[in-house]
Amino acid sequence: MARVKPKRHGVVTDMTAMCDVAFLLLTFFILTTQFKKPDVEQIKPPSSISEKLLPDASLMTINATPEGKFYFQPVDNASERLQLLDKMGQKYNMTFSNQQKAAFQKVQAIGVPMSQLKSYLDLSDEDQKSFKSPTGIPMDSTNKQLVDWVQQSLSVNPDYKLAIKGDVTTQYPKVKSLFEGLRDIDFLKFWLITSQEGKP
Repeated sequence: MARVKPKRHGVVTDMTAMCDVAFLLLTFFILTTQFKKPDVEQIKPPSSISEKLLPDASLMTINATPEGKFYFQPVDNASERLQLLDKMGQKYNMTFSNQQKAAFQKVQAIGVPMSQLKSYLDLSDEDQKSFKSPTGIPMDSTNKQLVDWVQQSLSVNPDYKLAIKGDVTTQYPKVKSLFEGLRDIDFLKFWLITSQEGKP
């Protein structure tokens, strides 16, 4: 009896197609994944057992350092960032150059008082990344610039969400002043960012 040699062309074709699909899926996930931006300063949030995930879109973030300095990270939408900058400029009677507006569209986080914002935006990209604010954004009973950033952001888009990330060692009075400021503008729903219990 003559032996029939099996055909393997179909197997090779199927394997090639599977590799193509896997490559396309990998490319898709790489291009669409939003990588977590590093904090401007080192912040270690308190731990919890909560496993709820933050929303990906329309999220503004407040970071509180161990020393009680506040940074504000606007939403990623570039055109809405420009609207926010215009509104803050109107509130504080400031105008911004086209170069400063372009810098604000790309900035990671704001950590300076409004009086220093223009000079901060004039820094190079590298200097902005290495910049450590000596004061942060003011937030106390007499100067509520941090809450102004939140309020003007909500006037651009009332559907924005807010997440607050504080260091485990941040003194409570500092965070309390923020909570009271948010209460004053009737903004009572926000996320507190924690690390999962048992993880560094």
